[in-house]
Amino acid sequence: MKQPTSSRPGGRPRDARIATDVTEATLRLLADGGYFAVNVGEVARAAQTSRPAIYRRWSGRPELVLAAIESRLDTPGPPDTGCTLCDIAESLTIFLAAYRTISPEVFGALYSECVADPALHQRYLEAVIEPSRKAVRAMLRSAVDRGDLRDDVDIKGMLDIIAAFVHYRALFGNHLEDADAERVIETVMRGAAVDYEALLAHSRAIDGDHVDQTGTHHVHLERPT
Repeated sequence: MKQPTSSRPGGRPRDARIATDVTEATLRLLADGGYFAVNVGEVARAAQTSRPAIYRRWSGRPELVLAAIESRLDTPGPPDTGCTLCDIAESLTIFLAAYRTISPEVFGALYSECVADPALHQRYLEAVIEPSRKAVRAMLRSAVDRGDLRDDVDIKGMLDIIAAFVHYRALFGNHLEDADAERVIETVMRGAAVDYEALLAHSRAIDGDHVDQTGTHHVHLERPT
């Protein structure tokens, strides 16, 4: 007699569940113990899955951590207030966003392992670095189009200065204070602006409560946790 056949669920829902469980387990381990607390065995135990199931999807710790970080990072849009100094100030917050989501120490350790693998290195740049640069790059180009920045301004150079300042302070433990950000903005903009004083006056008119008596635009930054 022919036995009734049972229908087996497809693999995709289970795969999705494993991916979610592994990602959440990786994030918990990162939060509790940092980058080096993550290993395939610990993730498998925390996610209640097997090591082979993890290795079928991720090659090891760097890929696990990078996938977990990718699940937490938002894609920022370009600041667009019509006030170039306000937008520059907001760009610092955009570059800081990743460090408010994941510990700077995790990013440092992850990058040091990704850099040895060209594919992982490229994925790190695309996931962690480029979204913020793309948003701020669009903002700077809009400022050029408005006539606030010089036509010949080096946009890539400005991006590097702003991003490097934020990344250095976050990664090496010197918190980015509001006054520090103000000075950097002024230094960069005095060299790049068509008329810095006019931009400052515009900023003051829009956000007068955030301008101190010296005429420097105030920046209020959330601290990385």
